[in-house]
Amino acid sequence: MQIAIVLYPGMTALDAIGPYEILRFLPDAELRFVGAEPGPLMTDSNVLVLGVTHSFDETPSPDLVLVPGSGPNTATAMADRQLIAWLQRVHPTTTWTTSVCSGALILAAAGLLDGKPATTHWLAQGALKAFGAEARRDERIVRAGRIVTAAGVSAGLDLALWLTGEIAGRDHAETIQLYIEYDPRPPFDAGHPTKARREIFDRADKLGRAISMSPGEFKAVATVAWRRLLQKQ
Repeated sequence: MQIAIVLYPGMTALDAIGPYEILRFLPDAELRFVGAEPGPLMTDSNVLVLGVTHSFDETPSPDLVLVPGSGPNTATAMADRQLIAWLQRVHPTTTWTTSVCSGALILAAAGLLDGKPATTHWLAQGALKAFGAEARRDERIVRAGRIVTAAGVSAGLDLALWLTGEIAGRDHAETIQLYIEYDPRPPFDAGHPTKARREIFDRADKLGRAISMSPGEFKAVATVAWRRLLQKQ
């Protein structure tokens, strides 16, 4: 099974690396970090560098595609004609097309979520709805046929375990869960807007909006991308 994890400048590392640490244990897994061209790429921290192993052109028919999100660079990726065109080309033949966090907005920019239920980071739910998806704010993983979207950042681990169960069976998924000792017991219980105190929600909202774009800005950038793609067709 060829697994293509998309990388682009400014993406959030855990969105990709969390699922990678689980999906790499799938039987006969061939993992690729896919991007515009092979080479190093800076993540959103401007400190950690990841490496693209294969270009889009070198990966014409992956079995599983995973698109990570970003804080400040999601909208830029949504306007990346090469990335969007690749997603549109490969999706018809994938077994699974998936996303983590605001990666769902990139799938939406490619027109893959029109009228479909999906989820994303809680800060981006409004933008997801604006692109024609049926936003499911309170669900951590949402399946719509071959498309599976996960909520913010850490939900990528749950997505990867779920996919492992679907592909290789529950016993294999539970074996990997135990091997990586994924037994979350956070010291605080503020991991969802419905659980966080109001002052914590306000601080997280302020932090998120300081490093991201507003729903209106997401929509404006993606609209430009779509027009450019239509002009090329």
